[in-house]
Amino acid sequence: MKNFFLLLALIMYTLQSSAQSLPSYSKGWHLEDRTTTGIQGISLDKAYTELLSNKNPKKKVVVAVIDSGIDTLHEDLKPVLWTNKREIPGNGKDDDKNGYADDIHGWNFIGGKDGSNVGKDSYEAVRIYYRFKQRFENPSFHSSQLVGEDLNTYKTYQKAKGQLESQAKEAAMYVMILKDVVAKLPQADSILQVAMGKKQYTGDELQSFSNNDASVSKARSTVLAFFQQTRQMDNTNTGLIGDLIQFYEGEKSKLEAIEKEPRRYRAEVVKDNYEDKNDRFYGNNDIMGTDASHGTHVSGIIGAVRNNNIGIKGVADNVEIMSIRAVPDGDEHDKDIANAIRYAVDNGAWVINMSFGKSFSPEKKWVDEAVRYAESKGVLLVHAAGNDAKNIDIEDNFPSMNENNDTLNVFSNWINVGASGATLEDIVADFSNYGKREVHVFAPGVKIYSTIPGGNTYGDKDGTSMASPVVAGLASLILSYFPELTAQQVKKIIEASVVKITDPIAIKPGTEDEKISFSSLSINGGIVNAYEAILLASKTKGERKIVEAKEKRN
Repeated sequence: MKNFFLLLALIMYTLQSSAQSLPSYSKGWHLEDRTTTGIQGISLDKAYTELLSNKNPKKKVVVAVIDSGIDTLHEDLKPVLWTNKREIPGNGKDDDKNGYADDIHGWNFIGGKDGSNVGKDSYEAVRIYYRFKQRFENPSFHSSQLVGEDLNTYKTYQKAKGQLESQAKEAAMYVMILKDVVAKLPQADSILQVAMGKKQYTGDELQSFSNNDASVSKARSTVLAFFQQTRQMDNTNTGLIGDLIQFYEGEKSKLEAIEKEPRRYRAEVVKDNYEDKNDRFYGNNDIMGTDASHGTHVSGIIGAVRNNNIGIKGVADNVEIMSIRAVPDGDEHDKDIANAIRYAVDNGAWVINMSFGKSFSPEKKWVDEAVRYAESKGVLLVHAAGNDAKNIDIEDNFPSMNENNDTLNVFSNWINVGASGATLEDIVADFSNYGKREVHVFAPGVKIYSTIPGGNTYGDKDGTSMASPVVAGLASLILSYFPELTAQQVKKIIEASVVKITDPIAIKPGTEDEKISFSSLSINGGIVNAYEAILLASKTKGERKIVEAKEKRN
């Protein structure tokens, strides 16, 4: 998902001679209690202290993170990784007969049997455009001849074509603005690595570093301004500059897509029969993949070890993280998401976090079938609403909670999450999607401090991708203490216990000063709250029949 906050900061960085400091957020602000600090966190520590201190969790909850991968050696995540005890590590065999050999901590659906991995991939609109271009751009073609499904396909093609053309114009501007920055920052960073005597440093470390050499001083000013303008002082040079280059390359791809069909990245690596939804047992067990930054950050928010006095504290204290790699640098493929959901369900997950999304879903039916399967097995799905500052009541955002795109046919085990900020002044993240019908709740998603790859490295990220795991963590926390509750009950508890935001009038995402009531941005008009949720859960009579993972398989 595009990080619009980073994008805007990047543009501001290129247009200003000196960086202006943006409001700073404290590490772990999202866990604070609004009534005692004024910070709009989820009152997590208050819940642990006042409601759970004399209780023992009843169940270790498995949370599946469908994402880009995870750093399995990270100090704050290694102890909480889900481990498939029915599998013998490294023997190359499918010991538990689930179809996936050596799936010790999860599975990688965008990998090849030879150990290779999909890193970069195309966008769904591009794939649709080139899939049908020859048919619909043929001089002998007439749309008036189309009916039924063919007509729907043509409309989808037209929409994809229009989006590509629009994105190409937008991308041309971004590429032009960022071209010099992409060239300048890595050069300055190389100078600083030598001068500081290390390859990786944070913005805070750079701020305290001084050197009298003119070239080093200039490099310091250049890179430090970037850290400050993007509000990422806790992040590392490799992480932040890597995000910039990744974004820049993505925009270049959009610019090129309208003229040149992209490589079939996934097909070259995975080599499954994509058209056959029953061809499910592909991929490999490399759950770290090519870039695990996003998935590692998400996983830390959910369940980083709380009592080890290092790093950060995850939301839930009795979870296991199952990593399922299915999201490349580009748009995910529907088949991989459908199979990732099924894998999670069949291997014991009770909660699935999905911090990804796109504007087209050609095989949505496959994903819908998997979601319905998860629903039948009592598994809760938590999904990021998206970072396009748009109303997803009227604009497509997939995967969605509406089966067959029918807004009256809604999955009962689905929560869509928008992103909120730390103060009433920025209570709605300016990049967050919203929708009175499609977004259930909001949760902290601005400058969230969590784990990033490197073994002992941490940093900030923004996005509904960060808000979703806050809610997934909360759902897991509830289930660990009240495992008798069903997925539907937990969903209702989280929704019913939100803190309603009645004041002030919020700034509508995607605008500079258009006012809108917070209650109009989501179904429940509030921000999730752990204290209120645990309180409500303790008063709710459970209806779940607890079964072990092996009984869930079909």
